[in-house]
Amino acid sequence: MSQPVEKRSLSVLAHPVIHGAPEGQDARLLIERARAIMPDDRVLIHVAMDDARVAGLQELIAFFAPDVKVMSFPAWDCLPYDRVSPNVEIVAQRVAALCALIGWERQRERHPRILLTTVNAITQKVTPKSVIAGASLVAERGGSLKQEHLQTFLHNNGYNRTDTVREHGEYAFRGGIVDIFPPGYDEPVRLDLFGDEIESIRTFDPASQRTDKKLSRLVLHPATEFFLDDDSIARFRAGYRELFGVIHDNDPLYESISAGRRYNGMDHWLPLFFERMDTLFDYAPNALVTMDQAAEQARTERLTQIADFYQARRTLEDAGAKRKLKKDGADVSLSGAIYHPLPWPRLYLNDEEWAAFLKEAFAFSPFGAMNDAEEGARRGRDFADIRALPNGDIFKALSDHASELGRSGRKILIAAYSMGSRERLRSLMLAAGFAGLSDIAGAEDLKRLDRFQIGMCVLALEHGFIAPDLAVITEQDILGDRLARASKKRKKADNFLREVSSLAPGDLVVHIDHGIGRFESLETVEAAGTLHDCLKLVYDGGDRLFVPVENIEVLSRFGGEGDATQLDRLGGVGWQARKARVRKDLMIMAEGLLKIAAARQLQRGEVMEAVPAYNDFVARFPYQETEDQQRAIDDVQKDLISGQPMDRLVCGDVGFGKTEIALRAAYVAAMHGVQVAVVVPTTLLARQHYNNFSQRFAGTGIRVGQLSRMVSARDAELTRKGLTDGSVNIVVGTHAILAEKIKFAHLGLLIVDEEQRFGVKQKEKLKELKANVHVLTLTATPIPRTLQMALTGVRDMSVIASPPVDRLAIRTFVLPFDPVVIREAILREHYRGGQSFYVCPRVKDIQDVEDMLKELVPEVKIISAHGQMGAQELEDRMTAFYDGQYNVLLATNIIENGIDIPTANTMIVHRSDLFGLAQLYQIRGRIGRSKVRAYAYLTYEANKRLTDQAQRRLEVLETLDTLGAGFQLASHDMDIRGAGNLLGEEQSGHIREVGVELYQQMLEEAVAAAREGSDIAGGEAIPDKWSPQINLGTSVLIPEHYVADLNVRMSLYRRLSELEDKPAIEGFAAEMIDRFGPLPEEFENLLSIVAIKQYCRMAGVDRLDAGPKGVVIGFYKDSPPNVPGLMKWMQEKGGSVKLRPDQKLFTPRQWMSTQQRVKGVESLVKELAAAQAV
Repeated sequence: MSQPVEKRSLSVLAHPVIHGAPEGQDARLLIERARAIMPDDRVLIHVAMDDARVAGLQELIAFFAPDVKVMSFPAWDCLPYDRVSPNVEIVAQRVAALCALIGWERQRERHPRILLTTVNAITQKVTPKSVIAGASLVAERGGSLKQEHLQTFLHNNGYNRTDTVREHGEYAFRGGIVDIFPPGYDEPVRLDLFGDEIESIRTFDPASQRTDKKLSRLVLHPATEFFLDDDSIARFRAGYRELFGVIHDNDPLYESISAGRRYNGMDHWLPLFFERMDTLFDYAPNALVTMDQAAEQARTERLTQIADFYQARRTLEDAGAKRKLKKDGADVSLSGAIYHPLPWPRLYLNDEEWAAFLKEAFAFSPFGAMNDAEEGARRGRDFADIRALPNGDIFKALSDHASELGRSGRKILIAAYSMGSRERLRSLMLAAGFAGLSDIAGAEDLKRLDRFQIGMCVLALEHGFIAPDLAVITEQDILGDRLARASKKRKKADNFLREVSSLAPGDLVVHIDHGIGRFESLETVEAAGTLHDCLKLVYDGGDRLFVPVENIEVLSRFGGEGDATQLDRLGGVGWQARKARVRKDLMIMAEGLLKIAAARQLQRGEVMEAVPAYNDFVARFPYQETEDQQRAIDDVQKDLISGQPMDRLVCGDVGFGKTEIALRAAYVAAMHGVQVAVVVPTTLLARQHYNNFSQRFAGTGIRVGQLSRMVSARDAELTRKGLTDGSVNIVVGTHAILAEKIKFAHLGLLIVDEEQRFGVKQKEKLKELKANVHVLTLTATPIPRTLQMALTGVRDMSVIASPPVDRLAIRTFVLPFDPVVIREAILREHYRGGQSFYVCPRVKDIQDVEDMLKELVPEVKIISAHGQMGAQELEDRMTAFYDGQYNVLLATNIIENGIDIPTANTMIVHRSDLFGLAQLYQIRGRIGRSKVRAYAYLTYEANKRLTDQAQRRLEVLETLDTLGAGFQLASHDMDIRGAGNLLGEEQSGHIREVGVELYQQMLEEAVAAAREGSDIAGGEAIPDKWSPQINLGTSVLIPEHYVADLNVRMSLYRRLSELEDKPAIEGFAAEMIDRFGPLPEEFENLLSIVAIKQYCRMAGVDRLDAGPKGVVIGFYKDSPPNVPGLMKWMQEKGGSVKLRPDQKLFTPRQWMSTQQRVKGVESLVKELAAAQAV
């Protein structure tokens, strides 16, 4: 049993206090003390309140003292007694920190050294020091390393074998190439071995898999905090049985570890893997410890929380033992798997241990000492009082304050959050008459700063401080709530996306000639003694078709949900007729779109230029614009001054900053003297937009009105009158704005949000309003990049694909359903003043889940919403949740698009394995819209194994945010909806007939043909894209021994089909050698065939057969594209090329080897392509 947590806690421990240490100055004090204890070779450990404080201190120390060695030791990012393991990145940081502490102890040179950690991290016991110290492996370039020895080390030290290395703790073996992502390294490392000799060590980009920097040595440490070797497993089994008695068959944790398999959440039984546990203080003996002011109190609360969780687990365990049998008919997903909690003192420090380690610790206080004897720092001036004055001049007050500080001999530093906000602040200060502004990049620049200058730096500090020698004033002190963060480097994710979205067995595909079939498998087919990889497709009636991988471009993804889709019959006429009908409709639509675009070019629109006060309006925006957002703002500005009516679509997820684009456009228009109408589909959206517009336009003299059923009759009448007489400049509302009795004095800009959600009549009315006014349309439905490309020049479009730079990544957990975790997640959100979403895949689940939640979390109010409710009722329920009348919204995936509720930051997805990847991404995107960390729990049935596809989908979602690829991936699966919304509902029907990718390809061709003026009425058809059939009598494939993972192999085949020229092919080959080692002959042949195919297309060749005696060439539809050019080339060849009666060319040759044949054919078709060039 657990020992109780003593409520007296450590408040009785009176720590000596270091006064005058506000945020910012505390970092300088840490630097000072670390330098003071350096001669004694001691480490300074600082215990911060949380990870945000650690990150802030780390940045400040790096700025003020780059010579100080700093390491951070984070806490696990999961709850005590959780079902999930901590994030692999967190574990990697923890292990790297423990290894660094051991390394510091062994170092001969002395450096000032600081370990930053949190209350939660330091209260937890850690892996024994002797275990970490004894587990390391060094590899040096030119040295020797046996593969078996390396493999054993990686397996025993917690590394996870995979096919493609992307995350810490993963490794892959491919012949003599070994990829590893060790803790303590920012990028994974690739070893190139020749036998046992290490030829090279290079880092590589996990997204592109291409190598970059060379290393001379690599030091490997454990990847996890415990290992699954035989001794550890034996210790675990013995300790588990000793604590929990007889183990039954249905204990998945015990079964997995006994079998040497990792199990999600097993980290919470960490002490059972070792004979004893150590603490962080064992790794840094004799350390000087300092702590944040409230660290003691936080430790008490943490211990209470741990004991509460332990008790909840015990209570649930006891209840489960009494209620052995679950009631019949209940959903198995509403009960949790067995969980035997480990007594908490085994993993966490108790009061006595804590007191022993921290009896001499110092506590920082931001306040001055009572007797004022010691000269510390104090918090700096905040200009909120000046900002609150109607005519307050902030920069005059700043100038006065700076002069006063300068006279006292202090250096002055202005700290901005990002480079962009620093430049914005500089321009405002220069305009206000400031001089001597100097950029400060770090400590050296700061030393050179004199008291007649003002330094400007980038530092994520919320409030400034005044120390005896230095005064720091922050952007937030001056301008108010500034929230921009320095933008993080985003990794390119194109190839990653190709790999996660590659064809999987069971997917529907569309063959350009044969229609819709189902991809069954990738098979190696032997023909005439050579091997070919082929995609096996199954059609209606069980007919099979084998498509060689070198012709994979004739296939496209069907996309969307294909369960109810009818397969085509091989050889049937239905497909060709369907394709021809869609193509004709597309041509007509493309012509229509081009006519509209051309007509718009001829119309005149009002020229609206930004007034000088526009910059002040922009300065009120409390975030840093993303690149995409800035581009969209610039596009809209250009449209408004172009002299033609704007018709621009801005596409971006909810919370990506579309509203700001609309606000700026509305400001420009309203200040120009015209009226602005903002039309939205629901009253809730109307209210959100009205609130946003009212706040931003306050004090500008621009009057904003609202029209919807939520507005009182009196207010609505006043707004209508104001629109007629021109006193209302901007109106925000639902379709009420479209009513007949609404008359505008001078409408100049129409902003439409989510136009596709309006009815047909409302769309017609919108069309009438649009005539000759500027139109800006906003949508949150992802629009695929291919579709954007197809419509270039037809529809003006701005896409915001990147989330705001200050958005905290949503912490995502994938776990079996567990009542304790669900209850804690909902209550944690409730007690921090927020709301939660609980999302079910099916309407039929809602009632069961609602009953379960009412019993499990009686403290909160729950409201349900789903698509089978009437529109009015649904909207009323959503509005009630938005207004905070309920704590939990239980809903189906109707929440995946639409409202922005910043207070909702926890989401639980029930049976997440039943959702598609894009749906999960969209649903999860409803949370994480404020400064608060958001949590998503993707649950699946306990005691049931996930399918491989569902497992992979959920794993991808866990890693998505780190790659910044979410929006593209969402659009990847939402193609049908995206196109339907953009081009009209009838186009969704066409997409369902021919599939997503082929539809987009056909649309692009139709737009291009319409531009060239092809005669559709005359029946002029657009030719199908065709793929040359090439047979060189050689094996053509990527061998399984070279690339073992089927998904990676499929994605490589698709990428190969997209290569457009020789340099691209050579670049691809270099990447393959880099990733997988020297190319096998079959792969070389495949690359040659890709090059030959490109020349064949240029030459109009659709079939080529080559053997040892020569080559036969057939033209597409037996018609060479340039007959005179062909005849001339044949004459130049002096009779070595013959034209047969069947219109095929024959060239006799003596090719003794396969290599000669491949090179000879490539040379021949290259010449033929040049001759056929028109």
